[in-house]
Amino acid sequence: MGPYEYRVEKIDGDYAWLVRTDIVSDESMMVARALLPLDIEEGSALLWENFSYSLKM
Repeated sequence: MGPYEYRVEKIDGDYAWLVRTDIVSDESMMVARALLPLDIEEGSALLWENFSYSLKM
């Protein structure tokens, strides 16, 4: 599945709000930070592929 591109919109404790950037969407989704790379920060670009998130280079 994927790949899908996301941007970290907000970090809220143990969760991060992600917005999909490879399509036009205003919807945010909440994801547990345990599933995300450790070094994310607000504004980080992520790639979701094969059920795994990675920082987009």
